[in-house]
Amino acid sequence: MPIDIPDDPRWAAILARDATADGRFWYSVATTRVYCRPSCPSRHARLANVRLHDTLADARASGARACRRCNPDGLSREAEDALLIERACRMIEAAEAPISLAQLADSVQLSPAYFHRMFRAATGVTPRQFALAARAARARTALEGGASVTAAIHDAGYGSSSRFYDGAANRLGMAPARYRAGGSGETLHFAIGLCSLGSILVAMSATGVAAILLGDDPHALVEDLQRRFPRADLVGGDAAFEAHVAAVIGHVEAPGTALALPLDIRGTAFQQRVWAALIRIPPGRTSSYAEVAAAIGLPAATRAVAAACAANRHAVAIPCHRVVRTDGGLSGYRWGVERKRRLIEREQAG
Repeated sequence: MPIDIPDDPRWAAILARDATADGRFWYSVATTRVYCRPSCPSRHARLANVRLHDTLADARASGARACRRCNPDGLSREAEDALLIERACRMIEAAEAPISLAQLADSVQLSPAYFHRMFRAATGVTPRQFALAARAARARTALEGGASVTAAIHDAGYGSSSRFYDGAANRLGMAPARYRAGGSGETLHFAIGLCSLGSILVAMSATGVAAILLGDDPHALVEDLQRRFPRADLVGGDAAFEAHVAAVIGHVEAPGTALALPLDIRGTAFQQRVWAALIRIPPGRTSSYAEVAAAIGLPAATRAVAAACAANRHAVAIPCHRVVRTDGGLSGYRWGVERKRRLIEREQAG
C-alpha cells in the first residue's frame, strides 16, 4: 500500500521517528527490500519507495526482510534498554554488598561509560546514587520492622556504622533511633491561615519549614499533612507561631521576594536536584520540564522531573509553578492550575 500524499500522518510519524507509532503500523522500502518500525533510526527512504503495512504479518508477506537496526519483529531498542536497566536495578536492590560500575555494566554486556549514561538517562540518578537510595530503603524497612539500629545497618549492607550515620538524618528525616521508634519524638507545629490563593497550611520542624500547602478546605490540608508526615506528632501553633505563618503568607503574596525562614527539605537525591533547579528559575520567568531536565544534566528525564515537581511539599517557596509544558501551556499543578496561573501572572506583573 503506497503512501499517496506527503501529508499522510503516518508519513509524518516515520519522518519524526515517532516511537509512539510503533506497533500501529510498519513500513517497507521497495529499493532496499527491508521493513521497519516507524521509529527506525535508519536514513529516510524516498516517499515513492515506501509501502505501509497494517500488520507485522503483512510486512513479512511483502517479501522484504526485517531491518537489523530497528528490529521490527521484536522489542524496540528503547524497550530493550529499559529491560537492561530494570535488570541492573534489581541486581543493585538484591545485592548484599556494593556492586561496582564495571560489574553492573558487564552483567548487561555494555561498556561502563555507556551503561552509566544510559542508566542516568533512564532513572534520573547514577548507579551509585540508586544503590545508596536502595541501601537506605533497606535500612528504613528494617527499622520499621523493629530491628535494632546496629542490625539494620548491617542488614542493609553498610560497611560501617559511620557511613550510615553520615547523612542519616537527611535520609530518614530524623535520628535513626527516633525513626525506629516510629518517629514519635518528632514534633511538627502547624497553623492554617488565609491568603489570596485560599487556605494555607504552614508546618515547621525543629529544622525549618517542613511544608507549605495550599487548598480550599482547611480540613483537607490537615489530612494532607498527616499523610505526608504519618509518624510525627502534629501540634497546633501558638501565638508566637503566627509570626512564621505571616512570613510565609507574605512570601506567597509576593513570590518574587525571599522567604526569611529556613526550609526543612526532605527528598531523594534526584528530587533535591530538581528542586534546587526550580529555585534558580528567576521570578517572572518560566521553564519547561525539558529545560529543567537539561539544566540538571539529564535531558531524557522529563517525566522524572514532572514527578519531582508533583512531590514538592513547599508551595511557592520551591517554585514548581514556574515549570510549564514545552508549548508554554500550564500542565497539572498539585494545588490547582488556576493558582499556578495566578502565581505566574503575579510574578510577571512585577
